[in-house]
Amino acid sequence: MKGDVSMYQLNMDCEGPLTQNDNAYELCQEFIPEGGRFFSIVSKYDDFLADVIKRPSYKAGDTLRLVLPFLKAFGVTDEKMEKFSEKTLILLPGTEVMLPLINGLLPSFIISTSYRPYLEALCKLTSFPLDNCYCTLVTLDEYFLPKEEAETLKALASEIARMEMIKWPLDAKGYEYLKPIHQKTIMRLDEIFWKIIPSMSIGRILDEVNPIGGSEKARAVEDSVKRTGLDLNHVVYAGDSITDCQALDLVRNAGGVAISFNGNRYALKSAEYAILSDNTCILYGISAFLKEKGRDALSGLGFSERGVLDSKAVVDAIGGIRISHKIFSEIEGSVERGMLEVYYIPGTDFERLVEKSEKIRKEVRGHRVGELG
Repeated sequence: MKGDVSMYQLNMDCEGPLTQNDNAYELCQEFIPEGGRFFSIVSKYDDFLADVIKRPSYKAGDTLRLVLPFLKAFGVTDEKMEKFSEKTLILLPGTEVMLPLINGLLPSFIISTSYRPYLEALCKLTSFPLDNCYCTLVTLDEYFLPKEEAETLKALASEIARMEMIKWPLDAKGYEYLKPIHQKTIMRLDEIFWKIIPSMSIGRILDEVNPIGGSEKARAVEDSVKRTGLDLNHVVYAGDSITDCQALDLVRNAGGVAISFNGNRYALKSAEYAILSDNTCILYGISAFLKEKGRDALSGLGFSERGVLDSKAVVDAIGGIRISHKIFSEIEGSVERGMLEVYYIPGTDFERLVEKSEKIRKEVRGHRVGELG
C-alpha cells in the first residue's frame, strides 16, 4: 500500500474523541479520599514538567504512573480496575455507531494514555479490535506494598489534595515564572515523586510502567504505519490534549491531517484542523471524504478568512460520497443542534478558538474532566 494516494488510516485518541471519561481521574476520585482534587494537582504538575520545564525523560501523560502507588495504597487491584472501567465507561455520542464500522472504511487505531482495562471495556462494547489499540499496560497485583508504605502514601495523598492548584502564565519557561506559593508546591511534589516514593519498595512501579503519552504516542503512530505500509502523510490523527501534541506535530509536519477534536490549548497549538462537536461520527465522515477525494479537496472546501468552514459545506461534502446513512444522520443531527464547527487553525483568531473549543470540551466531557491537560 506504500504511496497509495487513495488510502488513509485513522489514528484516534480515546478519552475525548471517543469517550467522555477520564478513567485515571475517575479511579482516583472513586478510591482515594478527595481523589479528584488529588489527581487534578498531579495532572497540573505533569503539565508543568512536560510543557514548561520540559524535564528530560519525562513526558506528558506520566500522571498515570505517578498515581499508581496511591491507588495501590488504597486497595485498588486489577479486578477492581477492570470492573470499575466497565461500569463507568461513557461513550461520546456516535461512538457506538462509528467505531464498529470504521475499520471497514480504512485501517484504524486507538492510541490512548488510558490503562489497558479501560480500552478492553471499550473494545468489548464496540467490537473494535483490541490488537489495534496502543495503551498503558499495568498490573497492580504484581507489586507488593508493605503496610507502613501504604500508610505513608495515604498521608501524602491527603497532603497533595490540600495543596493549592498550581498556576503559571502562558509564557512561563521555568520555576522563576511561578509565584512563591506555587514554586513551593512544585518543590514539594518533586520531593514526593522523585525522592520519597523511589526510596520505597513500591517505587519501582514508577520505572516499570510506561504510559502511552507524549513521545510514546508519536512512536505508536510510527508503529501503526509500519503495520499498514502507508506513509505518515496518509495518517489522520485526532486528539484533544497535551498527551497528543507530539503525535499531532509528527503527522502535521509529515503532511498528514492533524485534527484537534474538542481540544484544549495544547492540542490546538499542534493541530492543523479543529473540530468542535458533540458527536464522534464526524471523524468517520472526514475520513471517508479524504479517502474519496484526497487532502487537497479537504483544504479546498472553502474556509472563510477567519478559518471557519460553514457547517452546511461539511454536510454537503460528506453527503456527496457514499457513506452509511446512520452515520450521516448522526452528522446532520450535530449540525441541526448547532454542535458542529470545523476550523483551519492557521487562519483563525487562535485565542478565540481556544475559548470556544475548551468551552465545548467542558460541555461534552464535564467541567472537571474538561479542565485537565
